[in-house]
Amino acid sequence: MTPRVLVLLGAPGCHLCHDMRAVVEAIAPPLGFTLQQHDVREREEWKRYRTEIPVLLADEREVARHRIEPAELERRLRAL
Repeated sequence: MTPRVLVLLGAPGCHLCHDMRAVVEAIAPPLGFTLQQHDVREREEWKRYRTEIPVLLADEREVARHRIEPAELERRLRAL
């Protein structure tokens, strides 16, 4: 089975992005997800998120924004 990809949109120096990455890295792999992190400024279609980082996407759908508790992230990922 191919792992599903989560995309974490952030920016350099974003402490909330660092915090969300730590939560995702702890919860996502056992559920079959991999993580890619990107600067929100890399793509035009991410422009709407520039003032909302961090944003976690799965299949281009928003999973979380700003902060998320591990249990809530696990619940959301299982529901995908």
